Amino acid sequence: MTTLPLSDTARPNLITATAIAGALATVAFDFFGQSISPGLGFANLAPVPLANQVIQVLTGSPWEPAAQFLHYFAGMVAYPLGWILVAEPLRRRILPAFPWWAGMLAYGVVLWIFALYIMAHLIAGNPAFLGFTGITWVALVGHVLFAVVAALAYRAMGWRD
Repeated sequence: MTTLPLSDTARPNLITATAIAGALATVAFDFFGQSISPGLGFANLAPVPLANQVIQVLTGSPWEPAAQFLHYFAGMVAYPLGWILVAEPLRRRILPAFPWWAGMLAYGVVLWIFALYIMAHLIAGNPAFLGFTGITWVALVGHVLFAVVAALAYRAMGWRD
């Protein structure tokens, strides 16, 4: 992939880069999970209802605005920052021979495990990985797609090795 020839002064700051990478990745995730996948006859992802389950478990009652916030905060802030501040630096430090693109794919799998095992199962009380049904595999593709778009966006803006 070709990146923009940005100098350090032209490269957007971390907040701006994260907003852009997170927005692009969240749109890709939602478009895939709520349009492309069901359009092809596969499961429809429902991240906001899952977030609402988590909120209900934590607070005792569901609250749609908080569920929307949780979904968009994770997608536009937390998950992209996880890539640029944690996953990619760890990959460079611990496994420098592991290519960045493989780290990006692995990060998508980690996001999937976090969403479907920790959030959906351990917190919300659903079966582990939602019972390994069709939604499980659509969610895997969606989270890997998210990681790919976020990482490529950061790289295109000059945030790379």
